[in-house]
Amino acid sequence: MNYSEAKEKLAKYGQEHALGYYDELTEDQQEELLAQIEHLDFSPIHYIKDRDELPARGVFEDLGAMELDEIEARKQEFLATGLDAIRHTKVGAVLLAGGMGTRLGSDNPKCMYDIGITKHVYIMQRLIENLMDVVNAASEGQDHTVWVPLFIMTSDKNHEATTGFMKEHDYFGYNKDMVFFFKQEMAPATDYEGKVYLEEKYRIASSPNGNGGWFVSMDRAGLLDKIHELGVEWLNCFSVDNVLQRMADPVFVGATIESGAAAGAKVVKKAAPDEKVGAMCLEDGKPSIIEYYDMTPELMAAKNEKGDPAFNFGVILNYLFRVADLERIMNDRFPLHIVEKKIPYMAKDGTYVKPEKPNGYKFESLVLDMIHQLDSCLPFEVRREYEFAPIKNKTGIDSVESARELCRQNGIEL
Repeated sequence: MNYSEAKEKLAKYGQEHALGYYDELTEDQQEELLAQIEHLDFSPIHYIKDRDELPARGVFEDLGAMELDEIEARKQEFLATGLDAIRHTKVGAVLLAGGMGTRLGSDNPKCMYDIGITKHVYIMQRLIENLMDVVNAASEGQDHTVWVPLFIMTSDKNHEATTGFMKEHDYFGYNKDMVFFFKQEMAPATDYEGKVYLEEKYRIASSPNGNGGWFVSMDRAGLLDKIHELGVEWLNCFSVDNVLQRMADPVFVGATIESGAAAGAKVVKKAAPDEKVGAMCLEDGKPSIIEYYDMTPELMAAKNEKGDPAFNFGVILNYLFRVADLERIMNDRFPLHIVEKKIPYMAKDGTYVKPEKPNGYKFESLVLDMIHQLDSCLPFEVRREYEFAPIKNKTGIDSVESARELCRQNGIEL
């Protein structure tokens, strides 16, 4: 993209100020800015003022879940089906690790955060150790080690640090030939009037575009060819911040395959009706997830036919998707989430500002919205104390402290 093309694109969205320092830049900086303008999608910005054009939510109904007692009764059946799929490399794991540890007081990628007490125990290490449990189970009785292909989504913000960290720690014992990195797409960040911020004179402020774009990002990185080459038919997508996350869980895989559903979602019984987790539901007759901030008092009080809370199964960002269905929906436009955030930026005097409170918007699509694009999904209940230890804060609820306690209860040495 040359200067005139960049100026024309920016003018279309009222963002010409992004080129305001162009004549002051070095040739390399000019090229970097033009490349960024070429790749950024500015089209969502108009929704800041045109929010009535965003699609409204539909009618929510109870979906229920495959609960623990049924899972336990059929565990061996599901386990056999799941292990067979894993041994034939039909299952891949996708770690969503594009974020930073800012809320934990760290300038490093979140996956590098050390939760150890008496020794180093990094978040990435915990996830690899959990995946190794599946590798060991699938390899038992086989004449070779059965590796689960592991795809790790980074971002422009943390790619070099994450890949370097993995190499430094020798992939925590995982087979590096079965680990594939790809970058998450970025989205511009704006002020409250919809004008993009600049991080530097040659760089527009941007942030990862939400976890809903992970499959498109994989495709753009050329990894869809690798998926087909390996024969992967199912992708287990999971978040970086849950240190008890059980990925490529053969029982979950087997249950989803046998159900005939296009996807599966691990869920836990909510600790309280207003707990800050999304809840599985039907929306206009299709599987969906209602976010905690959309839960009205009426929905929180609703009961199902058993007299239990109707929207009682919270998602833990651990989903299993059939690849063929992901390919079918990958070009669909997902709902857009406009999120108020603290956005560091370059002030008019050239100084760098790290705001203490929200000062603008970021634009995200979410993996939970992918569920509603599909015709069917199996909510699969897991035990909260065994599989749900999110680290979102340094102290208090869903924190390093609470995760350490849950690790201790599970016999994990920290």
